[in-house]
Amino acid sequence: MKQPFKDRVSDFFAGKGFYIVLFLCVAAIGISGYYLLGVLQDPGQTVSGTIQVTVTPTVPEHSAAQKDAQTTPAAVKPVLPTQTTAPKPSASAAPSAAPSAAPAAEEGPVAEYFVWPLQGEVLRGHSVETLSYDPTMGDWRTHEGVDLVAQAGAVVMATGDGQVLAVYEDDLMGTTVTVDHGEGVVSVYSNLAAQPTVAEGDTVRAGDTIGSVGESAMAESALPSHLHFAMKVDGVPADPMEYLPESSQN
Repeated sequence: MKQPFKDRVSDFFAGKGFYIVLFLCVAAIGISGYYLLGVLQDPGQTVSGTIQVTVTPTVPEHSAAQKDAQTTPAAVKPVLPTQTTAPKPSASAAPSAAPSAAPAAEEGPVAEYFVWPLQGEVLRGHSVETLSYDPTMGDWRTHEGVDLVAQAGAVVMATGDGQVLAVYEDDLMGTTVTVDHGEGVVSVYSNLAAQPTVAEGDTVRAGDTIGSVGESAMAESALPSHLHFAMKVDGVPADPMEYLPESSQN
């Protein structure tokens, strides 16, 4: 009795038929793979069919940074006010310091009266408007003071209150002392001994010793021993006799 067709097919696949089908499937897969490989190796061949490819876009790092830069507003740097350096004051623009006032010189006393510088006769008087004979020079000339006869070493006194202006050696009139009596009045003592007893700046009173008679005046060396005494008012020679008492016995 013949088996039905369906049963025979089932027996075939249950036996050797299974392996035959498996071989055919493997062969089909191999042929398909060989064909596909040949197509891929030949760029001129076109492959028909639909391939689904899922592409995940990758954003480059620099593109992302650029996008962030475009979307993110840049931080605005605050504009600081420009500092203007103040100009240094020039030396000429600086106010000059007021000169410090020099300490006022101590003023000496003002003479209220005058005395004779020594007791002695007038050997030669004051003469500035008329000429008088000068025995030492042997000519006629003016004489700004008075010559009072006195022995060498005789004491010479200040004629009034005042302050010693100078003590110096004059080429013609010898050792000389000048005293400021105030109000422009100055007394002059010449032909003194080499070492007066006062110094510049000393304060003296009328009758104080300022030195002694000497023989130092070369311009009057032909005269007997004497004191050359003169007075000036505002620098102009004045007649001493107008300031002294009438007699030297004072």
